[in-house]
Amino acid sequence: MSNSIAEIPFVDLTLQHQPIQPQLEDAILNVARRGDYVMGKAVTKFESNFAAACGAKYGVGVACGTDAIALGLQACGIGQGDEVILPANTFVATLIGVLRSGATPVLVDCDPETALLDLIAAEKAITPKTRGIVPVHLYGQMVSPGQLLDLASSYDLLIFEDAAQAHLAEREGYRAGSVGSAAAFSFYPSKNLGAMGDGGMLVTQEQLVAQTMQSLRNYGAPRKYYHTDYGTNSRLDTLQAAVLNVKLPHLPLWNGDRNQIGQHYDALLSPLRSQGIVPIKNLSGGGHVYHLYVVRITEDCPIDRSTLQTELAARGIQTGIHYPLPCHLQPAFQYLGYKLGDFPHAEGLCEQILSLPMYPGLSNTQVNQVIDAIEELIKTPAPLVFHPPIQPHSSLVPG
Repeated sequence: MSNSIAEIPFVDLTLQHQPIQPQLEDAILNVARRGDYVMGKAVTKFESNFAAACGAKYGVGVACGTDAIALGLQACGIGQGDEVILPANTFVATLIGVLRSGATPVLVDCDPETALLDLIAAEKAITPKTRGIVPVHLYGQMVSPGQLLDLASSYDLLIFEDAAQAHLAEREGYRAGSVGSAAAFSFYPSKNLGAMGDGGMLVTQEQLVAQTMQSLRNYGAPRKYYHTDYGTNSRLDTLQAAVLNVKLPHLPLWNGDRNQIGQHYDALLSPLRSQGIVPIKNLSGGGHVYHLYVVRITEDCPIDRSTLQTELAARGIQTGIHYPLPCHLQPAFQYLGYKLGDFPHAEGLCEQILSLPMYPGLSNTQVNQVIDAIEELIKTPAPLVFHPPIQPHSSLVPG
């Protein structure tokens, strides 16, 4: 393979924005003309539109996805003395959200093939104090709604979905955000539906949860200068809502493009499974929205992950690791009492996973180039470099 091929970025937002640039600019200018920068007209419109797209009755915009989790759990009645189950292999925002709600996080392992929350492990972690479960729809694939609902029904648990990577994902006839009492979304720019800055939303089927959330995001005030809750300042900017309103109608097409790219990757990588390049399993078919396309670099691969990533970068192919250190080994959360070895599947995945380029508009030719480069590297590997196992105080940071 020649090193002269065009570079392939990990994500390219310009491909999404270029065709709708005039509409985006008009939406921003309209907000500027109205001057309703805080809780303006576009926020109410987007809340309604996005909730409906998720199959939920209510939407409440907030400043970021982390606030959607933290305030959303509070709005659902979760707090001090409650235990909440969540996976160890998620971005720390999930864990931080649970902690900020006042609840006690109970981490559990994941399924190594899908990287999703292991519901058998979750059931074993239930105690009399367990009030809720936070399934993380990781990489754009939902945790099984049927199994979740069965578990929640059996133990009277509240389901609070972390759907930050799963905008309009579907599985078993459900759409992300419509399974539990409430769900949290992030609109960070690189998400499937991304703003031009930070933003988040809670969607819910329950009017009381929505009303409480509206109060919590606005200093605990259901109306001006009347404070019934200990709230905070976390409101979705009108400018961001205006941008998201323009982009939302295009999301199904963008998600469909991601799914087709994922299928193309799967087909090309199938012959490489025996050589240790194993894609995360898709159990959702066309309902997987592939926020990320992730493979495992297993012990059968003749080249280690670090070398593979370095050599791909040298060929102009950007990759990522989501995430290199599980929550329970992050230095900030050592006080929770977990240790290395507690969640072997999560820890093993963190040593193996590699995210390949994925975004709407990524061409088949570019995907072919990525896989051609991987094939070349595993056929003529550089000297194998062994890396020590993850330690609780590793200097690795999230990718």
